[in-house]
Amino acid sequence: MPPSNEAMKGRICLVTGATSGIGKATATALAAQGATVVLGCRNREKGEAVKQEISRATGNSSLDLMVADLASIASTKKGAADFLARYPKLHVLVNQAGLYLNERTPTPDGLETMFAVNHLAYFLLTNLLLDALKAGAPARIVNGSGGAEAMGKIHFEDLQLEKKWKPMAALAQSKLGNFLFTYELARRLEGTGVTVNVMHPGGVKTELGKGQGGFFGFLMRMMGPFMLTPEQGADTLVWLASSPEAEGITGRYFIKRKEAKSSARSQDKELAARLWKVSAELCGLKG
Repeated sequence: MPPSNEAMKGRICLVTGATSGIGKATATALAAQGATVVLGCRNREKGEAVKQEISRATGNSSLDLMVADLASIASTKKGAADFLARYPKLHVLVNQAGLYLNERTPTPDGLETMFAVNHLAYFLLTNLLLDALKAGAPARIVNGSGGAEAMGKIHFEDLQLEKKWKPMAALAQSKLGNFLFTYELARRLEGTGVTVNVMHPGGVKTELGKGQGGFFGFLMRMMGPFMLTPEQGADTLVWLASSPEAEGITGRYFIKRKEAKSSARSQDKELAARLWKVSAELCGLKG
């Protein structure tokens, strides 16, 4: 089956979390538009299987892998270096990898895992690929997030939640981080030809939280029959990544292709600058 159109032909897109759920649906949709799509994945074997699946579904063989465990700073840096060795230019970066955990589990770097994967990996990977995005300008960054940001607080006094850990507090902190990062990055990228936006896919039935207990797991099971498909949840991501209508739009928040207003806390410039500095220190980057 040939690509449905070639609107994105010649454009290089990197999608994280591309082996399942919204990330996979996004990668498939961009491949169907003729883009060269690099699938960000943790497991090479699974990545290869999904690559073949997307190729068969779209007729597009311009697919590649970036293998990296986004819970690890070293692995993320290696994945970015491997990508840059093959692609000096990047036109679209979709940060979509994410997870929910019921128990506090530290990463190999000693970080709280939801903070590390849902926020810090976005921050680190994007910063490592900024030169390639600028070289590919006009280029776009799209950050997938969620409505939990409205309940979020950045616990600078206990950023890894070692003293008091609750799953929803950890999730909300990481999602608020997505918004603060997006808005701060948009300010820093002004005039570069690189845009960045954040979106909320709505209630989507994915593997996020699959097998988890507690209230979140119960809620996901109860809401399952009424939730959106990954393809429906990916629609706004794909639109922000590829539509001419989204050209030049930056530093905004979208739900169902419509601009929305995030929490007052997410728009706090001082808070965003502080989180940026701390995130850079944790990743070993210059602030």
